[in-house]
Amino acid sequence: MIILDGKKTSNDIKNEIAAEVEKIKKRGEKVPHLAAIIVGNDGASLTYVNAKVKSCKRVGFESSLYRLPNTVSELELLDKIEELNQNDDIDGFIVQLPLPPQIDTQKVLNAVDPDKDVDGFHPTNFGKMALDMTSFIPATPFGILELLERYDIPTKGKHTVVIGRSYIVGRPMSILMGRSGFPGNSTVTLTHEFTKNITQITSQADIIIIAVGIPDFLKAEMIKDDAVIIDVGITRVPNDEAEKGYVIKGDVDFDNVSKRASYITPVPGGVGPMTVSMLLKNTLLATERHKKRAKERIKANQ
Repeated sequence: MIILDGKKTSNDIKNEIAAEVEKIKKRGEKVPHLAAIIVGNDGASLTYVNAKVKSCKRVGFESSLYRLPNTVSELELLDKIEELNQNDDIDGFIVQLPLPPQIDTQKVLNAVDPDKDVDGFHPTNFGKMALDMTSFIPATPFGILELLERYDIPTKGKHTVVIGRSYIVGRPMSILMGRSGFPGNSTVTLTHEFTKNITQITSQADIIIIAVGIPDFLKAEMIKDDAVIIDVGITRVPNDEAEKGYVIKGDVDFDNVSKRASYITPVPGGVGPMTVSMLLKNTLLATERHKKRAKERIKANQ
């Protein structure tokens, strides 16, 4: 059994991005700029956004953080998004989820300029991804693809079972694993809370990607020997014996499943660190695209 080390892989990617930023600086060009909007004081969201800011600093990106109160109106948030859309200095930005109940999340995500949507949630980017066109791939699925590629895990002709159908992980993964190319060319089964006889399906899977938010959902008896297990789940489970009063659990019963798997991601330290790195990679891609378009505009005006 081989651990898919997201922490190490994420560090490798950050080093590669930092090297690219150095080249950009030597050419005297503008360095990538990633911004984030966060609403309220959700602990997990704050931790995640702070990790992004720290990572930006490490690779040499500019970063901006816009904090809005929990009471902010939908209109005020949309105004802030439009301000960032119009700011040519910002290459990409994200709106940290979840948002408070007074705000329509889909309306907010739709308001982000698709060319700056480095989270890959805009319908334009999602549609392009589904059509195998160049687009921003959502950061978590992008990170999973990168892990599969860097560990050279065969996906062609394999049966991939995706558990969970969120637009952030499950649905995009089901599309990406079935696309032409590597990682891809899998036969994909998308399962969810209403899937009957799920063990019958998972026990036939060569690759299982799970994102349901239910700790220890996937048990050893649900998989076949040598399956590849990608655990996207991350839940704080109360535990009086733990120093923080909780332990972090994935969707996979790691101790038992790891005895049968060929490859498995740990929680924490698996998919999580990859998400931030791929967000940085998307921002670098956004910077390159904006640069290319600016050159094309100058050429067209000459």
